[in-house]
Amino acid sequence: MNINNILHSHKKWLNGEKGGVKADLRMADLTDANIRWGDLRGADLRGADLSGADLSEANLQEADLSGADLRWADLSGADLDKANLSKADLRRADLRWAYLNGADLSEADLRMADLSGANLIEANITGANMTGAYADG
Repeated sequence: MNINNILHSHKKWLNGEKGGVKADLRMADLTDANIRWGDLRGADLRGADLSGADLSEANLQEADLSGADLRWADLSGADLDKANLSKADLRRADLRWAYLNGADLSEADLRMADLSGANLIEANITGANMTGAYADG
């Protein structure tokens, strides 16, 4: 799987261009992938393994990351507005300055995650485990 090809095709899909295909990365192994600045708006990443991945400054608006493994992932500055992160494993994830406005974090595991400066306005954190999570307000 070539993530750059998938991102290129997804961008075409987002722009309504011929040959574009919405990114379907369900259950994909993207361990330690470099997707910094990537545009995966609306992508399907359900159950994907993104542990250790660099998703800093990525655009993941309305992406479905439910059940995804994001342990140790760098999501600093990522745009996760209205993203579905329900039941995602975000242990020790770097979410500094991430935009999580309206995101679904229900039952997510956020133990020891860094949420410093993160925007959690209207985020659903029902049942989320935030033990040891850090947020500086």
